[in-house]
Amino acid sequence: MPKTKLNNYLHLHFLVFIWGFTAILGALISVDAIPLVWYRMLFAVVFILLYFLIKKKSLKTTPKALLKFLFTGITIALHWIAFFTAIKVANVSIALVAMSTGALFTSLIEPLFFKRKLILIELFFGLIVIAGLYLIFNIESQYTWGIIYALIASFLSALFTVLNGLYIKQHEAEVISFYQLLFGVGFISIFVVLTNDFSIQDFALKNSDLFYLLILSSICTAYAFVVSVKIMKYLTPYTVMLTVNLEPVYGIILAVLFFGEKEKMSLEFYIGAIIIVITVIINGIIKNKKKAYNNLQN
Repeated sequence: MPKTKLNNYLHLHFLVFIWGFTAILGALISVDAIPLVWYRMLFAVVFILLYFLIKKKSLKTTPKALLKFLFTGITIALHWIAFFTAIKVANVSIALVAMSTGALFTSLIEPLFFKRKLILIELFFGLIVIAGLYLIFNIESQYTWGIIYALIASFLSALFTVLNGLYIKQHEAEVISFYQLLFGVGFISIFVVLTNDFSIQDFALKNSDLFYLLILSSICTAYAFVVSVKIMKYLTPYTVMLTVNLEPVYGIILAVLFFGEKEKMSLEFYIGAIIIVITVIINGIIKNKKKAYNNLQN
C-alpha cells in the first residue's frame, strides 16, 4: 500500500474512533435529536468559517455545485437526526450495530453513481448482514424503533458518502463541508419554524450540554467531517464505509465504559453484532483482493 494511501487509511481509523465517541456525546447531551443536530451543525459551520477567515481562503463555487451541496446537506442533517434519535429511543450499542449495515447500502448505491455492475457476492453478504439484524430484532424487540431509525441513518450515510466521493474530484473538502453543514442547519431551522412544534425550552442547554456540544461540533464534526471528505481523494467510498463499520467496536467499548449496565446487552445481541461486523470486513477483504488482481491484469 503506497505511503500516502496508508497514512490516509490510518487517519480514517482515527476518525472512526472519534465517530464512535460521537455516539457517547449524543447520549450525554440532554436535548432531543433535532435541537442537538441543529446546534452541532451550527457550531461546526462557525468553526469552519473561522478556518476560512484565518487561512484567507475563498468560499466561491458554482450554482450547480451549491444545488448538489444543498441536497447532501439535507441528507446529512436527516442522517444525524435519525442517528441521535436511535440513541435516544434505544442506546448507543443498538444504534452503532445497526449503523454498520452501511457497507451493504453502499454496495447497492455505489454502482448507480460509479456506473459499475452490481456484484452478486455483495448481495450474498448483504443477506448475511440481514440475518444478523434479524437475530437482534427478535431478541431486542424493545429496541425496534431504535434499530429502524439507525437503519435509516445508515442508508443516508451511505448515500452522502458515495456522493461526496464524486464531489471531491471537483471541489475542495473544506468548501464541500462548509456548504453541506450550512444547508443542513438552514434546513432544520426552516423545519422548526414551519412545524411550530418546538419551543425555546426545547433548545435550552445545560452547562454540560454546551461543553459536550463544543467537542461534538469542533473535533467530531468540523475537523472529522472536513478530513473524511478530503480522504475521499485517496480512498474509495466503499473502503471508507467499510472502515466506518468498525465504529460499533470502538463505540460499544466506550459505551460500556461510560454507561455500564445500561449498555450491556444479551448474548444473542453480541452474536448478531459479530455476524454483521465480520461479514462486512470479509466482504471488504475479498473486494480489495479482487481489485488488486484486476489491476495486475491491466
